[in-house]
Amino acid sequence: MRRAVVTGGAGFIGTNLTARLVEEGSVVVVLDNLSRPGSERNLAYLRETYGERVQFERGDVRDATAVARALAGADRVFHLAAQVAVTTSLEDPVTDFDVNVRGTLTLLEALRELQRPPFLLFTSTNKVYGSLPDLPLRLENGRWLPRARELREHGLSEARPLDFCTPYGCSKGAADQYVLDYAKSFGLPAVVFRMSCIYGPHQNGTEDQGWVAHFAIRSLEGTPITVYGDGAQVRDLLYVEDLVDAMLLAHAHRAELAGRAFNMGGGPANGVSVNEVLARIGVRQIAYDEVRPGDQRYYVADTRRFRAATGWRPLVDVDEGIDRLVQWLAPVEAVA
Repeated sequence: MRRAVVTGGAGFIGTNLTARLVEEGSVVVVLDNLSRPGSERNLAYLRETYGERVQFERGDVRDATAVARALAGADRVFHLAAQVAVTTSLEDPVTDFDVNVRGTLTLLEALRELQRPPFLLFTSTNKVYGSLPDLPLRLENGRWLPRARELREHGLSEARPLDFCTPYGCSKGAADQYVLDYAKSFGLPAVVFRMSCIYGPHQNGTEDQGWVAHFAIRSLEGTPITVYGDGAQVRDLLYVEDLVDAMLLAHAHRAELAGRAFNMGGGPANGVSVNEVLARIGVRQIAYDEVRPGDQRYYVADTRRFRAATGWRPLVDVDEGIDRLVQWLAPVEAVA
């Protein structure tokens, strides 16, 4: 029987990925320290829904013993566990480094020691490209958009130079590069996704991370929202089911994708401004504040490289995806 490991498997993306893996016939080991708010609820959902097909290993990716125990017999590994907020990294850069870099290196070393290392997918971030201060933009119809037609039509490709910014960008960027180098130096079948804004069910968003869900939660609660910047900044939203599709395709095409990084987002068709998302959700109590360090006025992923290799494309548009998220959150908030 196939056996997958998902680090951070009780988080938002991990829960959706674990569910799909089980439904497609795998036993899944969830390695998670349950530090993220909402992770215990997600784990309870996975256990209640899938029973013994989900095996929980409570532990930290910095713990070599816990990692080695989780990896036993695995044929694929999805490394999602991380410190995920820019703001937290600015408050505590040492812990941010320790979790994101040392935790990833601990996992890589454990994989390298195996006789037949399994496939590894590492979830990186668009923050490895920095705040993009050199990108010529103009304000059009309430959106910051690139002046260059190529960028408007396709977004930012993997040819964009790395430019780590904020401790979070540095730690995720360093881990990103370690994963790619272990593929080259040691032959690990590893792939990197540099992800944009992912959203969907099981996301317990906060002001610091998971902003679409955060907006929806605040709207349901009737509490005010603070927007950092003018709200015209643009992101390409990717619904979590589409991301999981891409993850499974990366495994299916692992032989040709190993050692490569791919930008992963909703692409130009799903590019929206923050203000447009607020309006779509129906948020009315909004305050605006100064831009935070590392924020990008525009980021849309060019996903053509991954599409050419696998045939993948996102299927859920922003309107449908936000409706699904709100429908999932409404009963959760009512219980909370």
